[in-house]
Amino acid sequence: MLPATFKLCAAISHQHLRNMTGLRRQAAVAISQELSKLACRRTGPSSWINQVRRRSSLLSSRLEENPFSEMEMSYIKQGEEALQKSLSILGDQDGWKTETVVSNGDKVLSKVLPDVGKVFRLEVVVDQPLDAVYSELVDNMEQMGDWNPNVKEVKILQKIGKDTVITHEKAAATPGNIVGPRDFVSVRCSKRRGSTCVLAGMATKYSAMPEQDGFIRAENGPTCMVLRPLAGSPSQTKLTWLLSIDLKGWLPKTIINQVLSQTQVDFANHLRGRLAR
Repeated sequence: MLPATFKLCAAISHQHLRNMTGLRRQAAVAISQELSKLACRRTGPSSWINQVRRRSSLLSSRLEENPFSEMEMSYIKQGEEALQKSLSILGDQDGWKTETVVSNGDKVLSKVLPDVGKVFRLEVVVDQPLDAVYSELVDNMEQMGDWNPNVKEVKILQKIGKDTVITHEKAAATPGNIVGPRDFVSVRCSKRRGSTCVLAGMATKYSAMPEQDGFIRAENGPTCMVLRPLAGSPSQTKLTWLLSIDLKGWLPKTIINQVLSQTQVDFANHLRGRLAR
């Protein structure tokens, strides 16, 4: 009777154990070890102990291989998708048209994609090494509202592993309230590949952050920033920012185009000021 009961309990709890992480994963490993000790003390371990021990060992190995829940894995995949799609867009050099060129060399390009709409591409050089720029944009992400007046707040809602975060961003209203306050819920993915850093993101759903009063929930993505040391000058960083946003609400396209291209130019100037301080 006891073996049968234990089998039934193990089967019922198997699905729940698959999603365990942290201390609970360690507990699953400990159970396996204790069963092994119990079996060794018996001259003839019964088949049910061996079966549970094998299942526990397999479960432990699976938990070690993938410590994320199904929902967390979906966010990781969304971040990877945003990264790959953004790089694909930037990799296609055809069809880009100049929107803005600043005297310091900063420029904004744009193109229209069938499945995305109009996207904008900022290309600038920052007089700071890559690590300093990366640290400001990734490690100090939540401080962006302190130095970029176009951003009211950036808050990290959840961290998933070392590369993926869920964020809530509040954008400030434009001068004259031409574009009212917007907010975004995004999944962000950061990757370093040799001397190149890619920070990608796209809109996502997050049940703990419903739409907020006073804000229109806009959507971004795929979007990304690519950071590389400037060729021949490692103390400078080439920054390319792909911006794709659906601001929602009713807005003339001419207003949207003007606001988004100016937002990118302003961002470069505010970032330089922040890094200089």
